[in-house]
Amino acid sequence: MRAETSTGHGSAVVRRVLEAELRDARARSGDRPRVVDVGGGSGVWAVPFASEGCLVTVVEPNPNALATLERRAKEEGVSGRITVVADDADALGEHVAPGSADLVLAHGLLEIVDDPAAAAAALARAVAPGGAVSVLVANRHAAALHRALAGRLGEAHRLLTGAHGVLTEDGETLLRRFDTPGLEALLSAAGLEIALLQGDGVVADALHGTALGTDASGSGEQDLADFEAAAAAVPPLRDVASRLHALARLRR
Repeated sequence: MRAETSTGHGSAVVRRVLEAELRDARARSGDRPRVVDVGGGSGVWAVPFASEGCLVTVVEPNPNALATLERRAKEEGVSGRITVVADDADALGEHVAPGSADLVLAHGLLEIVDDPAAAAAALARAVAPGGAVSVLVANRHAAALHRALAGRLGEAHRLLTGAHGVLTEDGETLLRRFDTPGLEALLSAAGLEIALLQGDGVVADALHGTALGTDASGSGEQDLADFEAAAAAVPPLRDVASRLHALARLRR
């Protein structure tokens, strides 16, 4: 698989869902939920979760990312709560016992693995009964829409109609993008049932670098956060967000 990860590590709407999931895990099994972060990179999720008491295993092949992760963990004093596995997602089953994780993260992973179906199945095997798999993927429809609004209609058309939603001639590092039905089908085939499907970055990425106005409701940044929180679960808006976030559980 390629070592690169897709853009975006999750906004407040993703964090809120995962924090609620960890509260439930603590209620089930104690104060130290077991988290597996597959393709966890430099520890954007792992270090904060370890700081909150979680025991985190990070599976990541990129040595530069792992060096940054280890530095961050040391600075935060949580090195003892993070286990680093320098390997590909393909080898997840060799390092993580089946049914052992309260929360399995695959953020920016399924776009870059050679076999997303096999990767999704491995995620499902790692999660414990009652636990959850959190998947964050790049959205094909958002990429097409953003190119179209920029006047790059030929590229937008190829992103929309191509088999994998990528522009191979553009030097992209992603192997594929997903849409809502494609993500649902992939997780279902892995034996997972989606408990929550929301958008991450409905308009925030498009507004990046744009001065935000204010109205009577408060500051522009807070208005944006409030809008993103409200829009994340509304299907017409969710389905054009920059990323799609799914929280899934083992099918009963």
